[in-house]
Amino acid sequence: MTVDRTDPYAALGLSPNATQGQIRRAYRTLLRQNHPDTRAVGDPTDKAASDTTLQQVIAAYAILSDPARQAGHDHTGPPKTSTRTRIRPGTPFPRNAPDQPPIQAGPVRWHGSGR
Repeated sequence: MTVDRTDPYAALGLSPNATQGQIRRAYRTLLRQNHPDTRAVGDPTDKAASDTTLQQVIAAYAILSDPARQAGHDHTGPPKTSTRTRIRPGTPFPRNAPDQPPIQAGPVRWHGSGR
């Protein structure tokens, strides 16, 4: 069985309706199991797997321990893949007019100086 580690609930082994107490308990249990100071000494591949699991557990707890971030995650779901547009080297920037630069800046506004 494969587990989707991008889902913080799956990373902690919980259901989406878990309470804050269950989230905290699962986090601490997995932290003790995978922390370099408390895990059993063994195979280097086990060390790499534990390090990866530890990073996923910490990231999952960072989302689920904060009620606002948890609600945001529950509302939108896990983050989607990036939709960035890549510009290839040598591709000219599109311009508004032949004599205008692609970026225009207005006047500078200074805030907080009391002027």
